[in-house]
Amino acid sequence: MNPSYDNDHLKRLHPAFYRGQACVHWNMTIEDRRTGWLVPIFYYKFRELLTHTMFRYGISCPIFCLMPDHMHLLWLGIADNSDQRLAIKFLRQQLYPVLSKFHVRLQRQPYDRVLRDDERQRIGLQNIVEYIARNPERKQLVPLEGYRDYDYTGCLIPGYPDTSPFQPGYWSLFDRLISKLRHQGLVQSEWVDDAS
Repeated sequence: MNPSYDNDHLKRLHPAFYRGQACVHWNMTIEDRRTGWLVPIFYYKFRELLTHTMFRYGISCPIFCLMPDHMHLLWLGIADNSDQRLAIKFLRQQLYPVLSKFHVRLQRQPYDRVLRDDERQRIGLQNIVEYIARNPERKQLVPLEGYRDYDYTGCLIPGYPDTSPFQPGYWSLFDRLISKLRHQGLVQSEWVDDAS
């Protein structure tokens, strides 16, 4: 989706494009591109709030990358009733008081790009994840090919805190976990070790 402004308001696709198993690249920018808020304590609070958002709205996050003046999040719906527009609204509301402690706030609206069907296939998704992951490299926050060591990049698959978008076999594991979550939902009556 190309952003266009109508009365200083980003136009969105029809709400149905953000529901169910939609895959959306969200970009949230800090107002006036202010910096100074991206510190370890914020990162850990962000992960906590992202975890609650993922569980509450039935979404997974194959990658996120927090940059000094903006945030990238790639979200993939798990449940048929997932609604990413509600989820991003919830996350932003939760982030407001945290960011206010750093005397910054998010721009009025996030930018989003709903992925096309071809981009949602494994190769397309891997390309978008790599594009997001290489943001610190493009901004020279890490050396060339050092993007895997950037402290503020990660992923969040509900129930699987040890996953990393840079671990060996990530995509096979990601496919298995998402398939299982879509089949069984986010709540299981018994714990089953899926990582083995």
